[in-house]
Amino acid sequence: MFVRNLKEVELTERFVDWGNGTSHRLLTKDDGMGFTVCHTVVRANSEALLQYRNHLEACYCIKGEGEVEDMDGNVFSIRAGDIYVLDKHDRHYLRGGKDQDLVLVSIFNPPLTGTERHDLNNKSGSQY
Repeated sequence: MFVRNLKEVELTERFVDWGNGTSHRLLTKDDGMGFTVCHTVVRANSEALLQYRNHLEACYCIKGEGEVEDMDGNVFSIRAGDIYVLDKHDRHYLRGGKDQDLVLVSIFNPPLTGTERHDLNNKSGSQY
């Protein structure tokens, strides 16, 4: 058993500023659990085109608001208590709220190494 907290993670390479927010990678591949858990913040008034080609992701909102949009133009408002699931390596837009950050618990399978970084300048979307 072990215990890890956000402040502890901030002192390591497991803390990532991904361009439009931050990701505390609380569990990674090295922890041997078979999945990753992240505390993810999406900054208010931000937008990112993302796709996880090598991972499935589920995100549970614990605070704030934002939205996710699929490539068919369907926009889903996300607020505390909502979960969204990218079960087909879905390319999507992720947006923080107009006045609030979107705070998520993000689960990845298979697990991240913890050092992955987004490239928000990639016109076809950030992929890893």
